[in-house]
Amino acid sequence: MANLTQSLKNGAYLQSSATLLLFFASWGIWWSFFQIWLTNEEHGLGLNGSEVGTVYSVNSLATLVIMFFYGTIQDKLGLKRTLVIIASVAMALVAPFFLFVYEPLLRHVFVAGVLAGAVFLSLGYMAAAGLLEAVAERLSRTYGFEYGQARMWGSFGYAMAALMAGFLFTINPTLNFIGGSIFGVVCLLVQLFWKTSSVPVAPGHSDHPQTPSLREMAGLLKIPRLWLIIVFVLFTWTFYTVYDQQMFPEFYTTLFETKERGQQVYGVLNSIQVFVEAAMMGVVPILMHKVGVRATLMMGVTVMCLRILGTAVFDDAVLVSIVKMFHAIEVPLFILAIFRYFTLHFPSALSATLYMVGFQISAQIGNVILSQPLGALRDSIGYQSTFYVISATVFAAGVYAYFTLKRDDQDVFGDPFVRDSAKAPVEADT
Repeated sequence: MANLTQSLKNGAYLQSSATLLLFFASWGIWWSFFQIWLTNEEHGLGLNGSEVGTVYSVNSLATLVIMFFYGTIQDKLGLKRTLVIIASVAMALVAPFFLFVYEPLLRHVFVAGVLAGAVFLSLGYMAAAGLLEAVAERLSRTYGFEYGQARMWGSFGYAMAALMAGFLFTINPTLNFIGGSIFGVVCLLVQLFWKTSSVPVAPGHSDHPQTPSLREMAGLLKIPRLWLIIVFVLFTWTFYTVYDQQMFPEFYTTLFETKERGQQVYGVLNSIQVFVEAAMMGVVPILMHKVGVRATLMMGVTVMCLRILGTAVFDDAVLVSIVKMFHAIEVPLFILAIFRYFTLHFPSALSATLYMVGFQISAQIGNVILSQPLGALRDSIGYQSTFYVISATVFAAGVYAYFTLKRDDQDVFGDPFVRDSAKAPVEADT
């Protein structure tokens, strides 16, 4: 791993870190309160659960489509920042879009507002997240710095923005969107004027990294073992995402004497959670080497289920706040373990594509399918009853995973995983 001190002398690392910090700050300052803005009658639009589900569902569909276009075009552009500049322009315009286009349309022409928002927000944020991370990862290989050391600045930017967001929202949500535009403008200036062409290419790195084509990605769907993972993702991560993004923020604010107080506390708690999550990103790999990939992934599902169940059982603000912090543990456990699972049990040359198809895209498809029905269920039976349904679904998926996920020494078609003080696994015959 590259030393952080050496990375600080690397212009490409500094530029990538600044880009990720500004992007996630621009996103986090309004996204962390997006669901509350949609549902809150005093400081937002007052949409019901079914309407919020429709917004998220169409957003996910647009993200899925734009993600493909971003990936295909960026492969041809290599390290050029054309698409990053386009995304930065959208970030810079997020406040005018929300104030003069998105909010009026959602109030008066709901369908048109949903469609316009899905395209704009995907271009600037939801699909752009994968784009910016992919570009940063390519730069890390080309110029010889550790990608994780750049990505941590993104988490830091989101945490700082989330901390400000709660206080700004209670004053006026418009300030959140203006903050997003300010960070977006700075990010755009970084792309236009901060050049890295003078940074020497690292030995052994290529400035034209190869990525699989869409045909290769589609061909992966013929692998039965991949479908076992897709089913697992749909009934764990997708349900959890709908719960965490579409339902929990508004539910949390109802636990306080006033919603304004709840929104402020939520912003602070969300910021603390992201800081802890960033720290856990460094701890989980150590844990994984102790217990193994499959065990780590099962731990992630367990914490996920307990987080959802805890909010179904408790209605005390302090207890629910403690339960929310489980998110900082669950995300690193699940994300890092499932990526390593792909590189362990599938050909490592296709690991990034497998991760995209088996996790990111399947999760987006799941959001398209589940967002509106779960939102309607929340309207019908309430938040906490819906949380019981979601936690039961995740628990069932965990039982399914226990019997279907491969052991670390079983069907090793990728990079073998060796636990500390353990013998190397025996590779399966190919």
